[in-house]
This record gives sequence, C-alpha cells and structure tokens, in this order.
Amino acid sequence: MLLEIKDIDVRYGRNHAVKTISLNIEQGEIVTVLGANGAGKSSLLKAVQGMVRLSGGNIIFDGEDISRWSAPKRVQNGISLVPEGRQIFVSMSVEDNLLMGAYSRKEGDISAEIEAVFERFPNLKERRHMSAAVLSGGEQQMLAVGRAMLARPKIMMLDEPSLGLSPLLVKQLFELIKELNDNGLSILLVEQNTHMALQYADRGYVLELGDIVASGTPDKLLADEKLTEAYLGGG
Repeated sequence: MLLEIKDIDVRYGRNHAVKTISLNIEQGEIVTVLGANGAGKSSLLKAVQGMVRLSGGNIIFDGEDISRWSAPKRVQNGISLVPEGRQIFVSMSVEDNLLMGAYSRKEGDISAEIEAVFERFPNLKERRHMSAAVLSGGEQQMLAVGRAMLARPKIMMLDEPSLGLSPLLVKQLFELIKELNDNGLSILLVEQNTHMALQYADRGYVLELGDIVASGTPDKLLADEKLTEAYLGGG
C-alpha cells in the first residue's frame, strides 16, 4: 500500500470539512475523488500534503506514519500537490518556477530534468526565460505539473486540474496524467469533470459534506443510477 488514510478528521473552527474518512492508494494506481463544491475534496489533499492539521486519524505513506510530518518533509519523501488554480509564481520566469519544484531536493544539478520537462512541453521551452504571467491557462497548468514532477514524487495529487481549460486541453491533460501513470507515478486526482476522471481512473471515491458516500471501480460507480444522477452528472 502506497498511501493509506485512516479515519482522518479536518476541522476549520466549527466547520467539519472531513469527517473520519478512510481511503487508500496502491502503487501505480490512479484514484479519483469526486463530489460537489464543499464536499471536502481539497481539504483531503491538503491534509495529505500537510497543509492543514488533522483533528484525528492517521496518514500512512510508503509504510510510515506521516501524520505529524511537515509539508516540506512530505515533499522530500515523495508527495507532490498540483493545487487548484495552479498557483504558479507569475512574477518569476517559467524556468524559475520549475526550479521551485526542486527546492527540497539535495542533488545539485537538475538541468537534465528541466530539459526533459521542456521536451515534454515545447510551449514552455519557447518561453523559458519569460515571466510565467504570459502563459495561457493550459500552459500554466502544464507548468504546475512540470513543477511537481521536478520534486520526483512517488505520488502526484492534482486538485481540479481541468478547471478553466478547453475540451481539447482537458483531453491533452488527461493523456499526460495517463502517461505519467504508465511510467510508474501514482495519482490522486480531485476532479469535477467526473466522466473524464472515471474514464482514466482505476478506482474512485465520492464525497458529500466530508463523508465518503460511495467507492469502487468506475464501472461500479457509473452503474448506480441514483449515484450518477446525484453526484456524477457533470463532465
């Protein structure tokens, strides 16, 4: 088991965002978490990344309890988050944004890996010395993914990666996710484009108001008419 989330709670004051939920990801899986706005999906990812404190429960990653680890230590040990809204540094160059992805690594020379990212994303290569502010929404998303790749993750978490992208770019993004997964990277995906997510995922969980209300393979989830109507109608 690569990632095991055991009965975790996340609270923001009186707001109970995540309510004693458990889920797991095997090495090499794509697992998607679905649900409406406010369901607790982003809070779940932030809890795994160490950006919010647990009110209860444990997170086991690669055989170790990381529940009390800092966010930087989690990055160093193989957990990367591509946040909602990309959160790139628009005042910095494209190349410097990529370098930020490797900030926690101890190796000195990462130039070959940066060049590999540029080979994968030619549009970014053309703008490597320009401010990231000049990038389109799709290019910013590719930059955010490339930045996460520079951390050499064992698992990449993506929070609403298709938000604001055209259908063509959404398709390209999911093909990229599949390619990264085929190369051995495990993926935890939060996505409102439910049918696209389920097309690529091995398994899925559906959240409602901080609770898991359903889980299983894409075929199982889509076969439940009530579930599909209530939670999986988008996309």
